[in-house]
Amino acid sequence: MITRFDKLQTELPHPENPSPNSAAAVQELLGGKFGEMSTFMNYTFQSFNFRGRNEMRPFYDLIANIAAEEFGHIELVSYAINLLLTGTTERGDDPAATPLATAADARNTYHFLASGQQALPMDSQGNFWTGANVFSSGNLKLDLLHNFFLECGARASKIRVYETVDDPTARACVGFLLVRGGVHIVAYAKALEKLSGVDVGKLLPIPDISNKRFPEAAKHEARGLHRKLYQFSPQDYPRAGEIWNGPHPEDGSSLELEIGAPEGFDPPDLEAEPQLTAPVGPDIDPEMFQDIAARLFPEDQKRKKSPKRKVRAGI
Repeated sequence: MITRFDKLQTELPHPENPSPNSAAAVQELLGGKFGEMSTFMNYTFQSFNFRGRNEMRPFYDLIANIAAEEFGHIELVSYAINLLLTGTTERGDDPAATPLATAADARNTYHFLASGQQALPMDSQGNFWTGANVFSSGNLKLDLLHNFFLECGARASKIRVYETVDDPTARACVGFLLVRGGVHIVAYAKALEKLSGVDVGKLLPIPDISNKRFPEAAKHEARGLHRKLYQFSPQDYPRAGEIWNGPHPEDGSSLELEIGAPEGFDPPDLEAEPQLTAPVGPDIDPEMFQDIAARLFPEDQKRKKSPKRKVRAGI
């Protein structure tokens, strides 16, 4: 089970200017082959399918903990895309005024024609994410090697998206993901070292550029976020620390297992886009909605109509 908190793992500033093309680029980090949908689903299915869990418990706990964090990354990237799309077409309630005219010049028209200017599970070219991206071989060493490669490929995608966009919203998102993805790279490198004895950490960083070169990532590393692996459950999956320990392979700092989720930040309240009838259209009938609510939730209506009990002052 996943306990969900109404928080984002990092704060996202509002865009200086709406940018549908920047949103399209960030889509690669959501539904691309190396995007957050892929990391989440790969590790989730590997944890579901894990055989020999009792004897290899630290490896199972490591994969499960990382899978939990990836669920939050999907939400974070989705909010970044939504913020970049907010206000990109003309707001109004007159469909004859061609309010979506600017969408014709956007790289990804799905954002306007198939959603309310919102994130979708697709890559930067509009190709929808597919379960064919999930790899779960049953062989622990092979799965860990795949996960290490997947995270390195994801890091390359993040760097290229960062170099493509200059909006502070997109860069704040990518900078944070570079740091947390870096944690996962090191985690799988450590797991392979425990399992095989090979010093995989000597390969890092892949690609050959430090996170400290990216200002939005460097600030997170300065407060030690690159050293922390989260155990999101207070009791479950407790043995990941048997793998996540020792020095960080890039700067020699001590790795830490932190029990519990980070405090997080409030997600932004996305503005309405009336020209897309999102969330409702101009011709909404309030009485009709009240009638539907009464039919769907009759108990709520009874409580509203029931008279209040009088409180006696004495016995």
